[in-house]
Formats: sequence, structure tokens, C-alpha cells
Amino acid sequence: MKVGAALVLVALLLGAPGIAAATATQQELEESLTCQCGCGLTVHSCNHLQCQSGEPMKKEIADRLAAGEDKEKILAAFRGRYGEKILSAPTFHGFNWFAWLTPFAALLLGALGLTRVLHRWTHETPAPVPPVATPVDSALRSRLERELAELDREP
Repeated sequence: MKVGAALVLVALLLGAPGIAAATATQQELEESLTCQCGCGLTVHSCNHLQCQSGEPMKKEIADRLAAGEDKEKILAAFRGRYGEKILSAPTFHGFNWFAWLTPFAALLLGALGLTRVLHRWTHETPAPVPPVATPVDSALRSRLERELAELDREP
């Protein structure tokens, strides 16, 4: 009996994410859409009183949910009417992949470049200085010694 109850519980837990994904809430849909009044916020977050764009969208979302439409169908209807700009986040199709990946690629390349430059700066070895080769000339050495001796004698 306990095994059967445990299996039912596991089946419900495993099935729950699929059920939750199929039924979206009003707030989830409102957060997925950008308000068209120019505020730049989502339909749910729009702070304009009696917003000419957000309020009708909220009502339409509520009506569509009441009619039993799922999240994808509702978002597709708004996307068909307003275009991709209505979505608060770009989709992962076509050119939008580039929009998602470019900032991360730029950060990665910048970090790699910075690492390389810092590595060069910290691990740079100075070029060896070649020794100065001077020929030993006994005449010059004796002249130097004589002049130094003369300097020592002068007050």
C-alpha cells in the first residue's frame, strides 16, 4: 500500500512541471508582453493609470485564458498583431540567437584579451644586456692610474 502511494506521489511530482507549463497564469502572460504605451515596461508592470494599451491587453489575456487558450497560442496572437516587439524577451529563433549570444561572446572575448595582456605584462622578461667588451690597453690603464694619482695629490 505504501509503495503504491509513493508511486502515485512520484508520478504527480514528475507530471507537475508539464501541467504547470501548459497552464499559464494571467501574471506570467502579462510579464511576457511589453506594454505599447511607450513606458518600456511589461503589461503587468505598466504604472500608467487607465493605460490605453495595457488595460485592454490585460482584459484580452483574461478573456483568452477563460476561453481555455494556452500560453503559446495567446502569445502567438499578440505576436501576429504587434510583431516581435511585443515580447518582453527575444525568442531563440533566427537572428534572435545572435541577439542572445553577442553580449556573452563580447564579454568572453574581452576577458580573454584582458587575461592575455595581463599575462604578457606580468611575465615579460627584459632583454639581456650584452656585456660591454673593452679592450685592455696597458697604455690607457697606465695613463688612468697616473691621472688619478695626480688628482689625489692636488689639494
